[in-house]
Amino acid sequence: MTLARNATFRQLATFDAVARLGSVSLAAAEMHLTQPAVSIQIAGLEASAGTPLVQRSGRGIRLTEAGALLASYAARLLALWQEAGDQMAALHGVFSGTLRVGAVTTAEYLVPPLLVDFVDANPKVKVKLQVGNRDAIVRMLAAQEVDLAIMGRPPGELKTVSHPFARHPMAFVAAPTHPLMRDPRPGVERLADERILVRERGSGTRATVERLFKDAGLPLRIGSELSSNEAIKQMCVAGFGVAFLSLHTCVLEMNAGLLALLPITDNPIERDWHVMRLATSQLSQVAAAFEAFLRAQGQRQVDAHIARIDPGAARRAARGRGSRLRPS
Repeated sequence: MTLARNATFRQLATFDAVARLGSVSLAAAEMHLTQPAVSIQIAGLEASAGTPLVQRSGRGIRLTEAGALLASYAARLLALWQEAGDQMAALHGVFSGTLRVGAVTTAEYLVPPLLVDFVDANPKVKVKLQVGNRDAIVRMLAAQEVDLAIMGRPPGELKTVSHPFARHPMAFVAAPTHPLMRDPRPGVERLADERILVRERGSGTRATVERLFKDAGLPLRIGSELSSNEAIKQMCVAGFGVAFLSLHTCVLEMNAGLLALLPITDNPIERDWHVMRLATSQLSQVAAAFEAFLRAQGQRQVDAHIARIDPGAARRAARGRGSRLRPS
């Protein structure tokens, strides 16, 4: 095949940069090349492929169908080559490499401190963290754009190897002045007529709250659907409604007295945070080490980081231990 025989790693790396950045000029800056040099590399790769790979689109470029196909292979080849270099370095006692992690949006409050602790212990490791809703992270894992994914329940649509590493407290919260704070009814039934602030479809917390209401035989009245935990918190603080949130996301607001747990039975509830990989993939040395770090130290690290911000938050979250929602 002409492509396999004639294409070079330099061409693939240049094409990967153009595909990722959507711009010849940005790719040139990243590769420390001139723009004409980038264009020459792309032209050479197109000649080997026998088809156009990119098209001009305004001030940037877009990939052709063939370009999109080749871009996925180029990214995987370059990642594998980087992994080979890391493993060779490990033979000489150097623990290094790039850790590619995908995390659901709620976990963006959880994962960075864990990564900091891991990198502090392994200073030659670089981190590439991608954050998105559950559906987006599942797609990244399937496409092998990330080595490890961190989310609640493992995806049913993919064959994964998954390990729980920490408990995940989630709760109904509201402004302290909200009328429900004085409602004597003990259970979730008091929420049937309330506006509930929720994340968009595809998020883990959205799936959890939908199941809670379904299991209770209650209608879920959505007050607002938002793609941002911050937006939900601000609307909740303003008294617009009740929110169902991960307690990892609202420690500061609870500490400041802007939000409070609703006094209802089994609030908060808990489920597990999982770290997972594709069942068919072989982890790099760095990814395997981070997976082992999470399994061995994840819960302790999570509790410690929450306690540093608000010592009472860890106790509030711990009160929900034992009230578990089974993964769907």
